[in-house]
Amino acid sequence: MTLSCEDLQARLLALHRANLELIKDVSLNTLLQRIAQVASEQAEAEYAALAVLDEEGGIANFVTLGMTEAQMEKMPHPPKGLGLLGALMDTENPIRLTVLGDDPRSIGFPKHHPPMRSFLGVPILTANHQLGQIYLTNKKGDEAFTEEDEQIIQMLAGYAAAAIQNARLYDNLRERDIALTQRSEDLTLLNDIAAALVPTQGLDEIVSKTLALAMDYLSVEAGEIFLLDEETQTLRLVLHRGEAAEAFWTRSRFKLNEGFVGIVAAENRTLISEDLSKDMRYLRSAVVDAGFRQFVCLPLTSGEKMIGVLGIAKRGDEAFDDRSIQLLTAVGNWAGLAIDNSRLHTDARRLAVLEERNRIGMDMHDGVIQSIFGVGLGLENVRHLIDENPAQAKEGVRLAIDGLNQAIRDLRTYILDLRPRQLGEENLLVGLRRLLTEYRVNTLSEAALSGKEDDLSNLESSQALVLFHIAQEALANTAKHAKAKRVSVNLWTTAERVLMEIEDNGEGFSIDKMSMTLGHGLSNMHTRIRNAGGEVEITAIPGTGTTILAWLPID
Repeated sequence: MTLSCEDLQARLLALHRANLELIKDVSLNTLLQRIAQVASEQAEAEYAALAVLDEEGGIANFVTLGMTEAQMEKMPHPPKGLGLLGALMDTENPIRLTVLGDDPRSIGFPKHHPPMRSFLGVPILTANHQLGQIYLTNKKGDEAFTEEDEQIIQMLAGYAAAAIQNARLYDNLRERDIALTQRSEDLTLLNDIAAALVPTQGLDEIVSKTLALAMDYLSVEAGEIFLLDEETQTLRLVLHRGEAAEAFWTRSRFKLNEGFVGIVAAENRTLISEDLSKDMRYLRSAVVDAGFRQFVCLPLTSGEKMIGVLGIAKRGDEAFDDRSIQLLTAVGNWAGLAIDNSRLHTDARRLAVLEERNRIGMDMHDGVIQSIFGVGLGLENVRHLIDENPAQAKEGVRLAIDGLNQAIRDLRTYILDLRPRQLGEENLLVGLRRLLTEYRVNTLSEAALSGKEDDLSNLESSQALVLFHIAQEALANTAKHAKAKRVSVNLWTTAERVLMEIEDNGEGFSIDKMSMTLGHGLSNMHTRIRNAGGEVEITAIPGTGTTILAWLPID
């Protein structure tokens, strides 16, 4: 049947309108259904189908129109690309048949497939390859599809090629956007963990933050952390968060290679169970009875060192994906390193305290205690002289009093060294005058201060505090070691610096033989001044005295 110009114009107009509708569809599955619908309407076909090929040439998507769900459920398998479907995949030309069954290529129809007579197949082509095919069967009201039908469907296939490519591009962009969003969320979590898990925090705080961040991100119901006791080689439950705490605490210790927790620690690998009720490695039945179905257990390590184990449990059926496991592994590495660093930091502080106590103890023993012991021996001798030689006894008492006064001054010197000082509301010169007054009282030595307040007007409070602490350290060292008769502190400024010089006429010392280890005044001076962007120079000559010159930049 030949179409009139009016009929052909009407079909072309309908096809154009359909193409405008196709452009609006960005979801591939919805688009394919719409193309099949338009093809069926334009060619007046009882059945329509549309196949989209993957990169290897196989069928990636296949949609049908005209068959009921019951008919489709009876078929044993989806189309495999045999017979006419396969023939159409290998050609750029349409295939139009009056009786489908008369063509020798008509094979591969599955059982329970509805009977089909006339056939029209059109490939969906792009510039360099085939995207898919449109299949139409059983022309309504006629024995076969016409040449006009073939031309109209070819035009539709051209529109469909552009629409399918756009839909695929949209899907790729959406998948990439989802992946980038997920990666951004993952990096945000790791950044939060890196910011939260600093070694200066306590162990309890690090463990709590690690578990809270991991659980909140994965939206799970429960989590726990075990830490390894290296002496006993057992893992101890230190924290549980979430639901059913009593169920998890029914077993709080595991040996290496015992249960999920012990296996993970011993073999340093992640274990995942998607059904705890059937997993013989999980040894806490109370957790299973509480409704938990899945469990992930991963090691917390610091380099090659085993620190502990992190466990995550949930009740749902949705399995942990690879992304979640990778993220948990990164969390475990961060947490293990932070816990190990926190322990090292704590040990270092404890060692520093012990070293400082030992130093103070030795100084006290060799200084004040020995002095008091000497006074005691002198008084023992005075007791025997009271009756025999009262004048000599009086002299012994006077010497004992002088010895006790010296011991008191020594004790005040230690207090001066240990007591934390702040400037408060005072300016630098006022604070230094107070230090020198205390120094004169404790040492009975001369002490002088020179400097002008106007020269220090541009000095920031933080810089003033640094210079104050350096003066405190220097005066304490002079009082304890130098046996100086005179000390002076001088302050002045240049266009770029503020300078402070502390000079005494004591015994001095050899710079090369002095240690800069933790707990000594010289080391403290260098640390303070360099942290503030300045420098300190120390000049000492044995038997002559010591000069300390410190400077800071002025903004």
